[in-house]
Amino acid sequence: RNSDFENNRNECWSLAFLSTATLTYDSLRYGEIEDFPETSEPVWILGKQFSALTEKDEILADVTSRLWFTYRKNFQPIGGTGPTSDTGWGCMLRCGQMILGQALICSHLGRDWTWSPGQRQRAEYISILNAFIDKKDNYYSIHQIAQMGVGEGKSIGQWYGPNTVAQVLKKLAVFDSRSRLAVHVAMDNTVVIEEIKPREMNGDLEGACALAEEETALWKPLVLLIPLRLGLSDINEAYFEPLKQCFMMPQSLGVIGGKPNSAHYFIGFVGHELIYLDPHTTQLAVDPNEDSQFPDDSYHCQHPPCRMHICELDPSIAAGFFCQTEDDFDDWCAQIRKVLKP
Repeated sequence: RNSDFENNRNECWSLAFLSTATLTYDSLRYGEIEDFPETSEPVWILGKQFSALTEKDEILADVTSRLWFTYRKNFQPIGGTGPTSDTGWGCMLRCGQMILGQALICSHLGRDWTWSPGQRQRAEYISILNAFIDKKDNYYSIHQIAQMGVGEGKSIGQWYGPNTVAQVLKKLAVFDSRSRLAVHVAMDNTVVIEEIKPREMNGDLEGACALAEEETALWKPLVLLIPLRLGLSDINEAYFEPLKQCFMMPQSLGVIGGKPNSAHYFIGFVGHELIYLDPHTTQLAVDPNEDSQFPDDSYHCQHPPCRMHICELDPSIAAGFFCQTEDDFDDWCAQIRKVLKP
């Protein structure tokens, strides 16, 4: 089972942290980050297709508009007496913040929303970003995720796997009454439709229409997180194309995963390279002012995104999808059946 494997794996990965210095952008010069490739192959970012030859600026603008959560330091001690930085242990927690942040952006601002630096931002955007600021009372802060993880058997400062962070986000979303998200974690590689849509329409047409109206009113924007195991020690080639097709779906929230001691948030692909945002740089904690406005440049990655060959991906991942409406979910079900059929 995913949970059993994850517990054993985390022990090994925790040892890796003790013996391996975590690679961060702090130790790199931005000039060493590789520019986006000139290629005729399509570029897919969270359900949108771009051309690397004619839309490079659009690609970079779209990537920059994603919320980028990284290690932070000098925040309030977690739990009152705990760590004041998550450097070295919080990368998967930050990836969880990024995938949920993308869901909130889609829900409140739309997939096509773009970030404009140096301008006064919309209230909806500020409200979303505030939910992740490193303070103990914010819905999805590092404090809340770390402390909620204790209930999942993770001590504060311990590395999370994709399944653990998915379970924690599900629990935290219950308290976010403003967003009204329904976070569903599909276990055992299976999405059970009846767990998401517990009642099916039946009976006469009038009754069916009444039930349809009721279900529409009850539907909450759905964040579907699917922990997966795509091989043993390495990802199986058979999963390359199905995984890439997931990034092509309009409901895509991307994938959280990576390598031992190095979690990433994967948002798309070009050819056989996955495109990702990397949380492994340490920045100072940000403190909003009285009207909740604050410099937000550090929450958006403003250099070409990182890339890695899909064969380097650790087989333990969690894929995410967002369905604003029930029709979106029905469409996702139809699409995923086509992906799985071969």
